Amino acid sequence: MAVSWVERVASFLRSPSRFLASTTAEVFLVELLREQRDERVTYDVKLTMLSPLCEHPTLLCPSACTGEETCLELMSVFSHCPPKYTEFRCQLLLTLTTVLVSTGCVSAHSHASRDFLELLLKLAQDTYYDPADVPSALRSTRAAACECLRELEACCPSLLSQHLELLNGLRQQENPRHHQALSGLYAVVLRNGVHLLARQAGAGPEGLKALLGGNAAVAWEAEPDSPALTDRAAPLPSVLGPSGLGPTLQTGPDCKELRSVLSSLLEESYLLTPLSQAALLHALTEVVAMVSGVSPAIFKAQLLRLLGTSKVCLFHCTLLMKAAFTDSLFSAEDEAFLLKRLVALCQHPQMSTAAQLFYTDCLVHFPENRPIGAADGGEALPVLLTPRLAASLVPTVFDEPATMLARLNVSALVHLEEHGAREGGAAGGGLAYLWEHLLLRLHVVEHGGDRAAVVTFFRASFLFLCHFGHVERHAADLRRRLCALYLRHCRLAPHVLNLADRAQDGPVRPGWAVALLRSLQGAAVSAGGDLAAVSQKDLHWHLRVLARVAEEGQIGQGSAVDFLFAVATAASPPSRNEDWRLGSDLLAVCRHLLAHPGLDALLCPLADVLQHVARHHGDTDVRDHARLYYSLLTALSREKLAGVLANGGGGANGGRQDNKRALSAMVVESQDLTSALTIHKARTPVFHLVAKDRAGGWAEPTPAPEDDEAAAAGTDPGAPDADVLSSYRSQLLSSGAAAEIALSYELRHLDVGPAGFDRLFSLRLHFEPSAGRFAALADVCVPRLFREGASAAPPAVTLTLRPRAPYPGTLRCSAVFTAQDELTWHAALPDVHVAFRQLFKPLPVPASWGPALRLRAFERLWDEFCSGGDGGSVGEGGGGDASPDRASSLFCGRLGEAELEALLEEHFAPFRVADPGDATGHRVLLFIPPGSHVLLRIRPQEDAVQFHMATDNWRLLPHVNDFLLSVTDWEARNGVDS
Repeated sequence: MAVSWVERVASFLRSPSRFLASTTAEVFLVELLREQRDERVTYDVKLTMLSPLCEHPTLLCPSACTGEETCLELMSVFSHCPPKYTEFRCQLLLTLTTVLVSTGCVSAHSHASRDFLELLLKLAQDTYYDPADVPSALRSTRAAACECLRELEACCPSLLSQHLELLNGLRQQENPRHHQALSGLYAVVLRNGVHLLARQAGAGPEGLKALLGGNAAVAWEAEPDSPALTDRAAPLPSVLGPSGLGPTLQTGPDCKELRSVLSSLLEESYLLTPLSQAALLHALTEVVAMVSGVSPAIFKAQLLRLLGTSKVCLFHCTLLMKAAFTDSLFSAEDEAFLLKRLVALCQHPQMSTAAQLFYTDCLVHFPENRPIGAADGGEALPVLLTPRLAASLVPTVFDEPATMLARLNVSALVHLEEHGAREGGAAGGGLAYLWEHLLLRLHVVEHGGDRAAVVTFFRASFLFLCHFGHVERHAADLRRRLCALYLRHCRLAPHVLNLADRAQDGPVRPGWAVALLRSLQGAAVSAGGDLAAVSQKDLHWHLRVLARVAEEGQIGQGSAVDFLFAVATAASPPSRNEDWRLGSDLLAVCRHLLAHPGLDALLCPLADVLQHVARHHGDTDVRDHARLYYSLLTALSREKLAGVLANGGGGANGGRQDNKRALSAMVVESQDLTSALTIHKARTPVFHLVAKDRAGGWAEPTPAPEDDEAAAAGTDPGAPDADVLSSYRSQLLSSGAAAEIALSYELRHLDVGPAGFDRLFSLRLHFEPSAGRFAALADVCVPRLFREGASAAPPAVTLTLRPRAPYPGTLRCSAVFTAQDELTWHAALPDVHVAFRQLFKPLPVPASWGPALRLRAFERLWDEFCSGGDGGSVGEGGGGDASPDRASSLFCGRLGEAELEALLEEHFAPFRVADPGDATGHRVLLFIPPGSHVLLRIRPQEDAVQFHMATDNWRLLPHVNDFLLSVTDWEARNGVDS
């Protein structure tokens, strides 16, 4: 069993969807919890079985109700687990936290969350003054409890705000082993409590004192409107953002308690690990930023240690403090020292590349004490970063690509700060050095650099243009060199075009991208002088470049059309005339030319190109599209042609066209036609199936046609019992309708559904049984469905199910239909749940049987199921040894005589077997397809009603018990356990 569970958990973690295809999440969760309660299972296996709940809590607990029930079960397991199993207890606490938070159960209305919080606080209060006396198991469990409390507080702010005094006392008494966990927890709770208090209108020093002295009982015995009693809240936003705006708590100078707490936390912070120190300082910085009565000078004693730190997390926290308090805490000398240290760390050889990039980014976002101008969160160098100080940050060819780009950006900003945005600044050595560095990168690309070198060069070119695009001689030189690079390596066309696109959309000087595209057009057209010498791949890239250039209305296209005609009429090599890809690229250029503003001057030559392609190209698809373009060009006016192209998704947007991908790469079909031929996906369900009320009566079984002699053999009241069962079994095996269940539903719109689906036509419903409980169902067609209020009644839908096992199941439903907008839609429907009671059928006996033979069959089946007779399973044709699946049981319920009669009439009327000679009890025979039986003898007693059960499938007893509980309202009546 242990090995099988380890394998099952591993299978679930590998692919939850594939694992749940053979079962359901509900069944798997029940099995997991049952095994957790089983004392025979080892705790190593139980530890493994917690992994599904930790990794996929919302999959196994899809609702808050399920999550709460699961947590209650797990807390019961925790209470019975011996303390020596430390690892399991700690993992169980983490699992409980994960399920509670993920399913949204953390609220005052949840018994599970209140009990779990009480448990965690009790575990955290097990304080010992002598660490030697504390068992290691208890120390680990306490540490896990503190981590769980911090996670709950982070996900549900102010959850522990009523316990600040308790947590502070634990922090002060705690030995060093748990001091870090409790300090971090206390800081988070304090920050959240102050944040919510500052957001309340009229809050002042009294509220702060009440917050710091809060020590409510564990079970949330606080004020009804306390934040701790509210439902789950989202994490609070940081008050140290770029805007620096956050709630402020006006307390005046009377903040002795808060200052004392902050001083104590700061004095002990050096005992924590760097990450814990950073988290603590971040929370305390937010507290001081929100409370006006506490001076930032409280951090002064920590600055000496923080300014000299080599830890990234602590340095980042220092910068956050500087951004929050500026010259209230940091002097001009501190700022200069911090800036010099940043420059040193950016190039320190012991720092990783990621750390160097972080420090470089801090330079361009440095929080100055008195910034000049508003940077609006963008990049701007501090005033104290002089060219002499930044001289060591210039890029080199030996730098990592990311490091080189970051240093290039900083060096460019330093040069602009020194010389200003004017071309005269080019005389400085900084710009000349950066230009030479860019040319070195270009040289690497020209001589076969790898992809990383190519990408780095084009990114560096974009950065250079962003900063120095106004320097005309360098911009023109770069444009010329890029065209030469393209002619030498046509495969780099995507990179060159992407640079043009980014330059056109970005902060580069307007007009540079258009000039680059014009130069690329000339370079591509110049290659057409000798097409025989141009390779197929290079010609493909030339056409791609011309297609992009054709999107610019400012660029003339006469030379491009001449190039297209030369390509279309070229006969060498012959394979080009039959190449679909080449024809597609050629027509892509033609299509962009159809939308060009200068189309009037291109009309005749473009028509010649299209006509030649339509007549002579070797590919049929290319010829058809060329013929279509020729028809559009010669038959439509400019306005109509623009409208057709715009409807096809090729409308110009600022001189560029954003075409949607279509099945054909050469033309984007009309959106109306595409929509009409596409099955659209509805985001939410539109309608659902509503079960009809079966109170009007249960359908009697439809007996199969049978031979007269066979019927006569079973109609003799004096026939032996063996003949009665033999006749029934032969009838059951020969009748296919006995294994089918007909369920009736109505198709109705959802009360709250998407708009535009009030009138639906030609609905086709598809059903997919889950877990293989039922045989495949045929699709159901419904002519129409109108929203309620129309004259037509809701359409009826009858589902004929053939169960493969006598258990309840679920049908996943979907539908394809036509809406009133004449589009075809596909929508998922809410699942149809087939309950256990819906599987009941009367005994499928021959139609000629009377009450006496039905009663005899009941008694014979009862004797077999209870005594283990020699009859085989009824659904298997009889004969053989006693089936091990047979079982009997007893269910008791407190029902009065009138209540019993009402229950029999409402739930068991079609299944009752009359016995005129027995006035003390009732007999009920349930047939459950495909071949199982449940027999009931219902006998009223003095203080209860006894339901004696017998069945040929013991696995049905839990379902029968649940059914009887529901119909007798057992829990509400507080009856005795069955």
